[in-house]
Amino acid sequence: MDNLSDALEKLKLASTDSTTDSVESCLDCLLKALVNNNTEASAKIQEMGVLPMLPTMLTPQSTCTPKVANIIAEMAKNEFMRSACVEAGLIPPLIQLLNSTDQEVLLQTGRALGNICYDSHSLQGQLISMGVIPTLVKLLGVHSHNTALTEMCLIAFGNLAELESSKEQFASTNIAEELVCLFQKQTEHEKKEMIFEVLAPLAENDVIKLQLVEAGLVECLLEVVAQTIDGEREEEVAQLKTASDLMVLLLLGDESMQKLFEGGKGSVFQRVLSWIPSHNHQLQLAGALAIANFARNDGNCIHMVDTGIVQKLLELLDRHVVEGNVTVQHAALSALRNLAIPVVNKSKMLSSGVADVVLKFLQSEMPPVQFKLLGTLRMLIDTQVEAADQLGTNAKLVERLVEWCEAKDHAGVMGESNRLLSALIRHSKSKVRHQEVVKMVIQGDGVKHLVTMATSEHIIMQNEALVALGLIAALDLVAAEKHFVAADLVAVLHKLLSDERSAPEIKYNSMILICAVMGSEPLHKEVQTRAFINVVSKLRSHENKTVSHQASLTEQRLTAQS
Repeated sequence: MDNLSDALEKLKLASTDSTTDSVESCLDCLLKALVNNNTEASAKIQEMGVLPMLPTMLTPQSTCTPKVANIIAEMAKNEFMRSACVEAGLIPPLIQLLNSTDQEVLLQTGRALGNICYDSHSLQGQLISMGVIPTLVKLLGVHSHNTALTEMCLIAFGNLAELESSKEQFASTNIAEELVCLFQKQTEHEKKEMIFEVLAPLAENDVIKLQLVEAGLVECLLEVVAQTIDGEREEEVAQLKTASDLMVLLLLGDESMQKLFEGGKGSVFQRVLSWIPSHNHQLQLAGALAIANFARNDGNCIHMVDTGIVQKLLELLDRHVVEGNVTVQHAALSALRNLAIPVVNKSKMLSSGVADVVLKFLQSEMPPVQFKLLGTLRMLIDTQVEAADQLGTNAKLVERLVEWCEAKDHAGVMGESNRLLSALIRHSKSKVRHQEVVKMVIQGDGVKHLVTMATSEHIIMQNEALVALGLIAALDLVAAEKHFVAADLVAVLHKLLSDERSAPEIKYNSMILICAVMGSEPLHKEVQTRAFINVVSKLRSHENKTVSHQASLTEQRLTAQS
């Protein structure tokens, strides 16, 4: 350490004299000390006040520059030195050195900047604002043959790409072409993995997704899948997962997805379809998720249903009913749900037996599977009377729905259960079966959940609940009466009508329901006790004509039965 102190003193003197040989020997001594005991040597360098001298030594012309940058890189491995490096003004001259043509200078400069800004979003953001991204992308293109420089660029990209502010700058460069070109040259697993780690955060940006697709990344990914599909080694399994996951991520962008779909005739789309019957769970998962992503517009959905994709998904689900893979179940159900959105697909999918296969997962205890199961059934029965009749009289389904309506730990499952319960009542229209559906919901103790649903913060759920409750009241008020009373229905309706924030359709359907429950003596008494007539009278002047008209009719009904 005495040698280090001497070297630091000499460096102070030598830097003023600018004697290159003496400076270099001092720098060599500093580097040796840092190698032997980095922490102690770094603290000594800081203590001796050498840091403020270093910016003037970072000049492109000096032969000492690579060593100075290397010293900074070594010191900045210590967390306590990073802010000191920033305060010493080292970042601006280091960034300037990224324009150097000397590869050793570039390497050590990149290391220094990377270590100073390590794990600091604010400092990384500062680098981005100083335009470091286009410079690094250019370096990658020029020096792609230099392994050390390439790795330095990839590490920098990996760190910077995590910041949202970097995406716009990356999108303005040819980063997609450079990374794809670099990937195509790699044969080693570790190198490919490094590029994957950069591609994943970049591919979260829709503009870059499309750039990557146009640069040919998809073909690279499909090749990786083909090479590793039967692999058993850990690195092959990892590559298969990374490549297929990235493929799915690229499909999340609307433009990139549509480009790869190519009207359902694209080679990429066809290859992805072949993953679904695979015996590899990772590929089954990726294939189902890809279909779910392709099924994000009606045209794609209609084409896929017409070309038999539903059957492939049903066969996949059948393979995972007993002790199945939960992620595959979730993905396949997601795809079916999306495919069921267009009206023309619903009857076709029901005829294919989708509802029957989906019901096999009623016993699942996994909330993600429950959530997608419920969503798929809800989409299927929309406007489908016969399906709503059949499912609404399925005792096991209604029992499970009522159970899930109380799943307070899983808001999504609870919400979808309520919505499906309401949908069964709303879409069942045949006279006899409709009454059976309502009876099943009443006997299954589902009424209280619909009343609670009417207080939801989501207008669409409030409205669905009120319409379903109105149908229950109209079809079987006698059986529903005690449930309405126990659930405090009248108090809920009073609150909805009194609340100025309630949407017009909520006020309208609340008044329809008030009229419907007037045939019940205990509910009628509650309506009178709460002075509904005053609330309804105010609504006669409501700006919405439908609401004001219904308010007049409701007021007449209340007055006549008072």
